[in-house]
Amino acid sequence: MTTSVPATSFTAPAPAETLERVAAALRENNFAVEILDDAAAARTRVEDLVPEGASVFTGASETLRLSGIDEDLNSSGRYESVKARSVTMDRATQLAEIWRMLACPDVIVGSVAAVTVTGCLVAASASGSQLAGYSGAAARVIWVVGAQKVVPDLSTALRRIENHCLPLENERAMKAYGVPSALNRILVLNAEPHPGRGTVLLLREAIGF
Repeated sequence: MTTSVPATSFTAPAPAETLERVAAALRENNFAVEILDDAAAARTRVEDLVPEGASVFTGASETLRLSGIDEDLNSSGRYESVKARSVTMDRATQLAEIWRMLACPDVIVGSVAAVTVTGCLVAASASGSQLAGYSGAAARVIWVVGAQKVVPDLSTALRRIENHCLPLENERAMKAYGVPSALNRILVLNAEPHPGRGTVLLLREAIGF
């Protein structure tokens, strides 16, 4: 029997002590971690971390949209926006090239659906466009993660995705694309094999799904 978890249980920011535990566990798993106050601080830090002129891909993310990070990376002109370039390309004849661009930018910036107290990152996607870069193809990855995404373990992370994130993403996708979303791909990052490649900006506030 499946027990439904109320969505409200996935919206409260984790307390400071828990965030410190999460950060310590992530560092143990070879992720670089910074705990920041809010989205404004993350926006400034991302600008510091992404070199001007770098090729950058941003996965679809309410966290990035609400924080202004998506606009900074794709519309400021300071970076080579993979997303902006890909929309001008012909998907009938250049699809393989598009996927290579999405997977292997200098930097991919995004978020995850959950982070466990044991230091695992969990991402879900309908298309999978960001997952190859997350898992190892991109040279560097930056995840901006709101404090409400902290969960005790992987099973709770999966419930958070299904019971909380998917309904909200369905609503967003219907408005944006006219079609619902789907849990076609789920990626669990237990550790980073290359120390320093992946940076988690863990916020003290709730933002995004």
